[in-house]
Amino acid sequence: MASLHRRALMAAAPAALVAACEPGMPTTVSTTPKIALAQLTDAVTAIAERAKPGILGVGLANLESGQAFFLDGERRFPMQSVFKLPLAAAVLSEVDAGRVLLTERIFLLEQQLSPPHSPIAAAWPQRREYSARELLEAMVVDGDNTAADVLMKRIGGPGAVTAWLTARRVPEVRVDRYERELASDALGMAPYRPAWRAPGAFSAALAAVPPERRAAAQARYMTDPRDTATPRGMIEFLQMFDSQQLISPNSTRLLLQMMARTSRGTARLRAGLPAGVFLAHRAGAAAFDLGRSAAHNDVGIFTLPDKRAYALAVFLSGSTLDEAGRDRVIAQVAAAALKAVG
Repeated sequence: MASLHRRALMAAAPAALVAACEPGMPTTVSTTPKIALAQLTDAVTAIAERAKPGILGVGLANLESGQAFFLDGERRFPMQSVFKLPLAAAVLSEVDAGRVLLTERIFLLEQQLSPPHSPIAAAWPQRREYSARELLEAMVVDGDNTAADVLMKRIGGPGAVTAWLTARRVPEVRVDRYERELASDALGMAPYRPAWRAPGAFSAALAAVPPERRAAAQARYMTDPRDTATPRGMIEFLQMFDSQQLISPNSTRLLLQMMARTSRGTARLRAGLPAGVFLAHRAGAAAFDLGRSAAHNDVGIFTLPDKRAYALAVFLSGSTLDEAGRDRVIAQVAAAALKAVG
């Protein structure tokens, strides 16, 4: 993990650089090896070619020097559950401000339940009460949709999250809908109803939608600017998160710990990195419908044994590969990134 001590030094970097320019002072420059950009370009371009007709977007940045690489860096990609990372940061910002307590208890009503993936919805009504911290952990570690929607409502809704991001100069990451809205919209379904909360019930409801309607909805979703991020925007978010410009040191530490324990998408970035590399990440994926995946993503921060840290974001949209194939594309990008940083 990139150390909090290192982040504190990074936050003080502008003053240090000014001091280093004074006469008689040594020049201060990053000692981190440069990313082999030409090598990485060749490798990622080849991976993108093999992934067609899927569209691949990649961002990589050295968190010390700021050197970055992008493939389709300005293109907007559907985030799916990757959005839970900026949402978690927005929730923790409210915790830092004292407007939300991680210990507060939240009692769930049936109308608050969201579609799969949601173990919390599946467990209702046997369990109805959770702390805010339990919901945060369920959202980040397990990707729980009910937890995400409840927490988003608690801090003011999707508009409040996007406004928070915009105020912090991260305009290329936007959150526009609750999971229960997005899931139905993206698949051409009727508005979500709690009776669909079990995976089998949701699948049955989807199967009842005519294929042409589902195909049209999927095509709209892949070009809709709502609930999207560019690779560049996600890298900017991860850089600001790492340098503690978004939330407090304690909240940064808590979120990193949760990201490191995520149980979803382990065959993506994680599979492309050796065991000795620390990874804190959040994956996201759309349902594979009509032979195509609208979104298959993974973003996070990986730290090498020598403490060098990098932000990495990989988005894949419109892929016709099966799940293992889509996972493999992202793992190959991670492996190529690792090779390029030396």
